[in-house]
Amino acid sequence: MLSVVREHPLALLLGTFAAMATFVLFYLMTVFSLNWGTTALHYPRQQFLLLQMVGVLFFALTIPLSAAWADRIGPRRVLIWASAAIALSGPVLAQMFGSGTLFGVLSFLSLGLALMGVTYGPLGTMLAQMFPTPVRYTGASLSFNLAGILGASLAPYIAMWLAHTYGLAYVGYYLSGAAIITLLALLASRRIPGMI
Repeated sequence: MLSVVREHPLALLLGTFAAMATFVLFYLMTVFSLNWGTTALHYPRQQFLLLQMVGVLFFALTIPLSAAWADRIGPRRVLIWASAAIALSGPVLAQMFGSGTLFGVLSFLSLGLALMGVTYGPLGTMLAQMFPTPVRYTGASLSFNLAGILGASLAPYIAMWLAHTYGLAYVGYYLSGAAIITLLALLASRRIPGMI
């Protein structure tokens, strides 16, 4: 771990931010949406969990599809496209969820979790490519876990505060902002030796 921190700080920093939107999106689609759906939208918990289970099918479907796509064009490029799509979808996702209709909520969960799957398929490969062989798995693991701390630990709290203070649209802006940070990190990762 010390070797990664001392000798590969740029890769560690960019890898962490390159994975951040994945975690923000996941925790908005799961923890935040369950809380908001059952309190503000008044869905029964069991019904909302069933809607999330349907949405997770889209997550499961897009993981192998994005992995296959990454085999063709490279994992970094797939993540760039996915991050751009997440950035553009933030306000749309908030509108779908804010509609409160069964169709809107199910569309919100399905689209959000599908985008999550698109990021998840190539993420491990891309993070591993950012580090040289002697520290490859340590570097990928550190980046992934730091991204989880930055992207996941506070996301539900930030989203609830934004939704209560400014409205649901700002949760979409928050998601878009996280995706833009990830997109910038992915674009900057081109400077790391061996990245495609």
